[in-house]
Amino acid sequence: MQSPKKVLIIGINGFIGHHLLQRILNDTMWSVTGVDIGDDRVTPYLNDKRFAFHKADMTKERALIESLVKQSDVVLPLAAVATPQLYMTQPLRVFELDFEENLPIVRHCVKYGKRVIFPSTSEVYGMSPDSEFHPDHSPFVVGPTSKIRWIYSTSKQLMDRIIWAYGRDHGLDFTLFRPFNWIGVGLDSLEAGQARVITKFLGNILRGEDILLVDGGIQRRSFTHIDDSMDALMKIIENKNNIASSKIYNIGNPKNNHSIRELAEMLLALAPSYPHFKKQAHKVKIVDISSQNHYGDGYQDVQNRTPYIENTRKDLDWDPRVSMQDALERTYQAYMAQLEKNAPVEL
Repeated sequence: MQSPKKVLIIGINGFIGHHLLQRILNDTMWSVTGVDIGDDRVTPYLNDKRFAFHKADMTKERALIESLVKQSDVVLPLAAVATPQLYMTQPLRVFELDFEENLPIVRHCVKYGKRVIFPSTSEVYGMSPDSEFHPDHSPFVVGPTSKIRWIYSTSKQLMDRIIWAYGRDHGLDFTLFRPFNWIGVGLDSLEAGQARVITKFLGNILRGEDILLVDGGIQRRSFTHIDDSMDALMKIIENKNNIASSKIYNIGNPKNNHSIRELAEMLLALAPSYPHFKKQAHKVKIVDISSQNHYGDGYQDVQNRTPYIENTRKDLDWDPRVSMQDALERTYQAYMAQLEKNAPVEL
């Protein structure tokens, strides 16, 4: 790695944030400052001299956030709402956090000459007709205003465009990265109603509940294990020879492209190998449900998300290595370890 960096991670207790913290402390001499309203995932690292944590609400501690940006070299504003159910039930919360609260952070980076690495999303491509979503060429296609589901996509897209404009007109040093269905331990809680698709299904299996497949689960996604994701993100932060500056990278695994139905079937097939999940797995059925009944009128979906990653491979000397089978087994094992730690588990 290059010379020591001061990395500020806002939303450090989240899925990406806590994995990134662990990787930085393990593999570099960089220092990390973290901000979050929660601390359960970062508690094991609080005694590390290279980690400074502020338990704070970024929406209320604006002076603190500006001060921390000023003291840092690289800023990652990771705090966001990224759960499809909430796009439908709390759309204004999505816009307020994902766009309004992150915009001042970007402006602080402009003001103080700091590098910003912003988490865009695969959802910006929307219903693009391209077989692979290309960060420089693919059109963004979203539905009508009444389809409220697209508020997440358009909030992120607008932030992408503003960051790009600040780069062109004010010299902001930035990289945008677009996660494609990153999975692994810590993605979400296994509690009912609190999870994205893989942890939602794992929670169903743990509790012996039916797995509901929206519109038959024919939608395809390219699942990417968090270990591969961190490999790419660390190289973006390192930014050797400024290779990643003013660039947009998809971070995903085209080889792990599966339908949601296939995901459910794979998870059920693995469940008997993991005792806590085996107990109730025999009760679980895969049940089709319409998006109308599950989400309501404001929902639309993407039938296939496959990332173009050749520029990511070339610039960052990166290639995703974790297969789908391996990714699911690692995820099961990690959640088993958590369940064993908190045993006994009452189901």
